[in-house]
Formats: sequence, structure tokens, C-alpha cells
Amino acid sequence: MIGTRDLNFYQLEQIKRVRIVRRADGYYIQFSVQLDHKYTVKPITPSQKAVGIDVGIKYFLADSQGNIEPNPQFYRKGEKQLNLLNRQKSKKYKKGQPQSQNYHKARNRYARKHLKVSRQREEFVKRVALRLIKSNDLVAYEDLNVKGMVKNRHLAKSISDAGWSKFRQWLDYFGYKYGKITIAVAPHNTSQNCSNCGQRVQKSLSTRTHICHHCGFTEDRDINAAINILQKGLSTVGHTGAYTLGEFDPLASLEQSCEVKIGL
Repeated sequence: MIGTRDLNFYQLEQIKRVRIVRRADGYYIQFSVQLDHKYTVKPITPSQKAVGIDVGIKYFLADSQGNIEPNPQFYRKGEKQLNLLNRQKSKKYKKGQPQSQNYHKARNRYARKHLKVSRQREEFVKRVALRLIKSNDLVAYEDLNVKGMVKNRHLAKSISDAGWSKFRQWLDYFGYKYGKITIAVAPHNTSQNCSNCGQRVQKSLSTRTHICHHCGFTEDRDINAAINILQKGLSTVGHTGAYTLGEFDPLASLEQSCEVKIGL
């Protein structure tokens, strides 16, 4: 036997919704299950650590402890093949006519590639979020308006490729599951303020190093921002965060959703 996996068994009355969904690679049956809170929260040994994280495009994130997570850029890496598959699909399209089997096959290949990129991104953000939650008792992050940011046509593709929104969802989920605190703080001036003395140091997006002319503090721009985010998070514990903002409240009605592939 290679590896192990825990299997969860549920009573029929726990299953609240079942639906069949179609993906590019087949059909799946999706269950939504009502769980008791005492079975969903699994506190782990406190680490006595807190961290602030600054997400970005050059790096996926930089944290207040000086660590940097590279941006895998799954879409960018697969863009050449996606464009090729899209061209192949377009060449087989016949306007105003029933589409051939070759067209449907080409469309399916294109959709499967998109699905693969999406799943790679999902697994990446899930892994990073879980690692941060398990190694820290408090995680502070910026409350970014991602929907507004993707309206910038120059950055929209890179922002979408990074998967910030999905990353935040997994942070909040794992934080609740393992009894850790996740806090969303206002992003205002986290990149401009000096994390050492608090003075404003104006810098453009192209300036990658924070150099404070007031106290002489020098640090990577993103790490400096992450330290500011942590300081904001620590100062607002109990006043803001995932449990009180109303954006993610698993205590109200927790459902666990899973998908199982079926051969339809």
C-alpha cells in the first residue's frame, strides 16, 4: 500500500445537498454535509508565533519573519500552450453550422488545460495557507479589494493568476479548523510607512527596497509591508478579523463540501 488517507463516514441526515457537476475532465458528485462544531475544530499545540503577510505579484507573499514565497505563475507558464489550444479550437469552429467532433475534442482539450491550471493554483494556495496556520498562532493579512484591483487591465491577468482571494479563504478556513487567529487589516500605507519608526517614506511601485531617511532602516519593500501588517493585526486583536467581520463565519452554519468523480 502506498500512503494512507482518512475516510469520513456520515449519516444520511447529515447530507444536506447533493448535486452532479460537470468539469472538463468528467462528472463529479458533490456533497454538502452539516457537521457538529466539536468535530470540525482541531486545536493544535500553540507555536507562540505571529506573522504578517504581504501578497504581491513579483513574490506570491513576503512575511514579517523575512521569508519569501515565490510566485509559481501557473497561468503564465501554461499560457503558450493555452493559446495554441485556443487557436486549434478556433480553426475548427464553423459559424452557423453544427460543430464537428473534432471541434468538440479541441474545445475539451482547451478546457482541460484551464482546469489543470486552476487546480495547480488551488493546491498551491492551500499548501501555503496550511503551513502558515500550523506554524503561527496569529496570521495578519491585508483586506484587499481584489475585485476592484482586477479592473486594472495591466495587472488583471497577474492578479487573477496569483489567486489571492482563494488564498484568503483557505487561511480563514484553516485558522478556524486549527483554532488560530486570522486578521484582515486595512492596507492603507503598509508599503509606505517605515516599520521601524513609523514615518512615511514615499516610494513608487518600481522601488523594491525600503530605505528610511528618518531612522536609516533598510529592508525589502514587501517584508517591510508585512511587518506593518503584523503590527496592525496585533493592535486590533479582538476588534477585527475573520470571526467578527462577518465575511467568514463557520460557526453560524458550517458545511463541508466534497466532490467525488463518477463515471458518467
